[in-house]
Amino acid sequence: MGNPTGFMKVERALPEDREPAARLNDWLEVHEHMDMADIELQASRCMDCGVPFCQSAKSEYAPVVAGCPVNNLIPEWNDLIYRGRWEDALKSLHKTNNFPEFTGRVCPAPCEGACVLGINADPVTIKHHEVAIIDRGFEEGWVVAQPPSSRSGKTVAVIGSGPSGMAAAAQLNKAGHLVTVYERADRIGGLLMYGIPNMKLQKEIVQRRVDLLAEEGVVFVTNTEVGKTISAEKIEQDFDAVVLCVGATVPRDLQAPGRELKGIHFAMDFLRTNTKSLLDSEHKDGNYISAEGKNVIVIGGGDTGTDCVGTSLRHHCESVIQLEIMPQPPGSRASSNPWPQWPKRLLIDYGQEESIAVQGADPRDYLVQTTKIEGDENGNVTAVHTVDIEWERTSDGHMIPKEVAGSEKVHPADIILLAMGFMGPEGPLVDQFGLEKDPRSNILAEYDQFATSKPGIFAAGDGRRGQSLIVWAIDEGRRAAREVDSYLMGKSYLP
Repeated sequence: MGNPTGFMKVERALPEDREPAARLNDWLEVHEHMDMADIELQASRCMDCGVPFCQSAKSEYAPVVAGCPVNNLIPEWNDLIYRGRWEDALKSLHKTNNFPEFTGRVCPAPCEGACVLGINADPVTIKHHEVAIIDRGFEEGWVVAQPPSSRSGKTVAVIGSGPSGMAAAAQLNKAGHLVTVYERADRIGGLLMYGIPNMKLQKEIVQRRVDLLAEEGVVFVTNTEVGKTISAEKIEQDFDAVVLCVGATVPRDLQAPGRELKGIHFAMDFLRTNTKSLLDSEHKDGNYISAEGKNVIVIGGGDTGTDCVGTSLRHHCESVIQLEIMPQPPGSRASSNPWPQWPKRLLIDYGQEESIAVQGADPRDYLVQTTKIEGDENGNVTAVHTVDIEWERTSDGHMIPKEVAGSEKVHPADIILLAMGFMGPEGPLVDQFGLEKDPRSNILAEYDQFATSKPGIFAAGDGRRGQSLIVWAIDEGRRAAREVDSYLMGKSYLP
């Protein structure tokens, strides 16, 4: 490394965030920018660790053991940044990651969880370096369309335009195949477009990459739902291979009395309509679920729950709380959660930070179970009844919730947002293709092979592995493309 003692001399630092109260008045990204000289100094903290756990992760160990699923060459491009060789750093980054502008913004950075420096100090700011490299690449004009020099004549349909679908399409197009991506929404990007709010990922950034892929020859077809608008049989007839990148879009529902009341929404319906209305009309069309002036209850933690909190606050809700059935994580790694496992610790994300600034408190309430939902005479939700719980282990080893006597509470509610995760892919399309499923209802296809039970049809991303991270989706899209290329050509030179 250029500075072998940098990790001892330089403290971890990240760009400042915009003031919470100010950023609630717009939908712009939360983070400020950092001077290049300061980023280069931060890159000097990447130590000559011998075995860089940061840059690799194995699917069979995920998500317990951290590390980068796309095998980013992290020490290499950290060293290049430190030396001021930004364009070379970009070339190194693009060797393994098609979309660092996405992962550098919304990936939870398992690479940092496995950073060797993180054993007894603050890890290197890897995620920020990644986004800094690609953002500078676009600013300097280093990122340009690179269409293939020749075409194979083979055709591939990619169903779904989320990160796995876009990655598969990008790689297959590089191999010279004629790729058509089908998306049922009116814009390309899947959850990148409509599932992640603007303050985390500006949609101009998504569209910029879509336009680049189109310039390279990928054909995007929107407002087309395979299985409805066009049949699975027609897709199989018209293409030499098919890659299903449909995501795990079936939300986990709440089983509680009063679930049928009006005002209860799945989180993705809330987030999707908000972003679409924002992009279509800056919310002037009113075609979204508004939390303005209302008491909002978010049931479920995780990134999606945080996004619901941040979005509700930007609507200028009356109040918002977030109910979580699991225990509050510790402030630092527990002894049972050693490096290089993913650190399970309490984090204050942007939504919670904004809630603290506006409401004076973290909105999260842990070890809480919803018992029933109350409504008025018109069928509108008015309150959520909860009880505190403790987790107990049964004789057969299972953990079950036990109610704490006397802990019952009633929370006023005008809107309830269900952010409890996802069950798997939507069944009708998978059934129409006639594919086998695993016990969790995902499309049955082995990792690193991605071939389904029907020849010529492959599956990648959350629809195959279950709900996961964007970086795993990109990894699967890339690896599936290599298998499709081998299927079509007998061998593949794709990484």
